[in-house]
Amino acid sequence: MAWHKQVTFWLTVLALFIAAAWLLSSVLLPFVAGLALAYFLNPVTTRLEHWGVNRLVASLAAIALTLLLAILLMLLVVPIFGAQLAAFIQRLPEYIVKLQNLMTGERAEWLRDFVGDRMPSIQQGLGDLVTQGAAYMLTLIQGLWTGGQALISLFSLLVITPVVAFYILNDWNHMVEKVDSWLPVKNREVIRSLAMQMDRAIAGFVRGQSMVCVILGSFYAVSLTMAGLNFGFVIGFVSGIITFIPYVGSLTGLVLAGGVAIVQFFPDYTMIAVVIGIFIFGQFIEGYILSPKLVGDSVGLHPVWLMFALLAFGYLLGFLGLLLAVPLAAAVGVLVRFAISRYLESPLYTGEGEPSGAPPEPALTAPEVRAH
Repeated sequence: MAWHKQVTFWLTVLALFIAAAWLLSSVLLPFVAGLALAYFLNPVTTRLEHWGVNRLVASLAAIALTLLLAILLMLLVVPIFGAQLAAFIQRLPEYIVKLQNLMTGERAEWLRDFVGDRMPSIQQGLGDLVTQGAAYMLTLIQGLWTGGQALISLFSLLVITPVVAFYILNDWNHMVEKVDSWLPVKNREVIRSLAMQMDRAIAGFVRGQSMVCVILGSFYAVSLTMAGLNFGFVIGFVSGIITFIPYVGSLTGLVLAGGVAIVQFFPDYTMIAVVIGIFIFGQFIEGYILSPKLVGDSVGLHPVWLMFALLAFGYLLGFLGLLLAVPLAAAVGVLVRFAISRYLESPLYTGEGEPSGAPPEPALTAPEVRAH
């Protein structure tokens, strides 16, 4: 009965938390952003504290340095990114028409040399593919614009978010101790172990994958710009940022860059191959160097589960849901693995203490015992 009461209590708390987050999503944004910023900066602040710096001073230094970097990024990157994105949106219909002409129009003779008599059916299929790809790119741009508006809204709270982050960062140790004192005494060690696993999963993925996104975005932006690709900076930057969603960023960047390269450089196959090679090389670096070193294999977030969490929480809570998706996905993953391990140790799985299924042999009566 106590077990059922605990399950009911925690499910009720979870339901109330989800309801409150949904009702207060617009109000919670600066506080969740401040908590996320404090979580990112806590290792730096703790390291400074170990070096003898006062916690208050270390928190102020970490917040100030972060704000300075954010302002420099806005001054250096946002103008270039905004100008190229606006120009790309303006010329996107023209690029789509040119790409369709290369695939299915008068300039499609190069394709006829490869396919021969199957040209009409392949042209129709390629035309449908280009149309669907154009719709996907328009959807992507609309999503980027919506995300950009959300980011602008976030930066409009530039005063609230750092203040929240500073107070949380300064009181981080006291908050952890207080929450730890509230844990049920009987299950305290188990909950602590689960919390440490969640922290490793969240820190390993969020901090590591963020570094991967920054490195890949910088590599793609610089490489595509040096290759002379139109809008190479914005395509490379967006491809690197979307790398946070496994496989989506690389495929999106490859489609965008490949389509622009075909329109811009055709029939120069060498330059088209150079653009495609940049993404192949970037994926090689990510898969064999960056992800193993920065993210590792112990995160426990499956790509499919992560994509579902980002889409689901983003749909339900907007930009706030995107901030909460990865921590909640990591927490749910840890809890599911813990529940499975407990199930594998329980009589429900092992069958210990349960009847075997065969009818029990009848007990011997006293005369039968003497006869034996």
